[in-house]
Amino acid sequence: MALMAAFRLDGSGAAQALDLGDGLPEGPGLVWLHFARPTPAEQDWLSDAALDPVVLEALDAAETRPRCTVHGDGVLMNMRGVNLSEGAQPEDMVSLRLWVTGGLVISVQRRPVQAVRDVITACERGAGPVDAGDLVARLALRLADRAEPVVAELNERIDDLEDRFEAKDHIRLRGQVAEIRRVSIILRRFMFPLRDALSTFGIEDMGWLTSNARSRVREATERVTRLAEDLDSIRDRAEVVHDQMLELRAEVANRQMLVLSVVTAIFLPLGLVTGLLGINVGGIPGAQDPWAFWQVCALLLAIVAVQVVLFRRLGLLRK
Repeated sequence: MALMAAFRLDGSGAAQALDLGDGLPEGPGLVWLHFARPTPAEQDWLSDAALDPVVLEALDAAETRPRCTVHGDGVLMNMRGVNLSEGAQPEDMVSLRLWVTGGLVISVQRRPVQAVRDVITACERGAGPVDAGDLVARLALRLADRAEPVVAELNERIDDLEDRFEAKDHIRLRGQVAEIRRVSIILRRFMFPLRDALSTFGIEDMGWLTSNARSRVREATERVTRLAEDLDSIRDRAEVVHDQMLELRAEVANRQMLVLSVVTAIFLPLGLVTGLLGINVGGIPGAQDPWAFWQVCALLLAIVAVQVVLFRRLGLLRK
């Protein structure tokens, strides 16, 4: 476990770095503590801080879905973002757990969250959040900022697949369509709950949640909603492409079955004629005629010609 950031925010954007060696110092302003906590129930400052057991359990939860729950004079929040670590898959989403009160915000991550790093950088250059609500809104906006390129890439990929599908390059595209559908479904699964969590946070009746912070939270909610709707659109478009592929495969299979059926229908009467002429009994017509073989061939060709004309009239053969 490591304390990644400890700041006292004075309400004007300035941030003072804190040292927790002697405990949490007293003073005005908002204190933000951010921990990297790879394993739960680790003995550290967070475990010794005399936090409510419900709060500590929420911050230590192994699996988290986005949520917003009021507890006493504070709010428990879970947020999710895309995983942008090197070698990781974006849909393997990272979580950020928050305990938010008017004077203290504790955030915990299990894996690196680049959105948190963005806010820490802003604090270090004197452009940090002004209050707890603004801090939550900034974290949500940065999570949305980091997710936007991933969603945009999915949009570009599905656009490319639609163009290539028109060129009938569908056989090699099935795996790519399935991958896009999988990623969009996973991202969407967390985007809509995140939208609901932010919406709930923005309307909670907390005295320390200012009107400016509520406006920022609504902005973050709209950004996340737009991303969720884009993921819905990507998923639906991928399903349409997938359905078109299935229809094209069915059409190809039907065409092949039709060809086989026509070939079978053509050779069936020919086989009947040659079978009758080939039976080993007396009285076969033309058995002593030297031109009988060519006459039989001409008969077979005439039968084929009649069949071709008939099948074309029936629409079974194309001209």
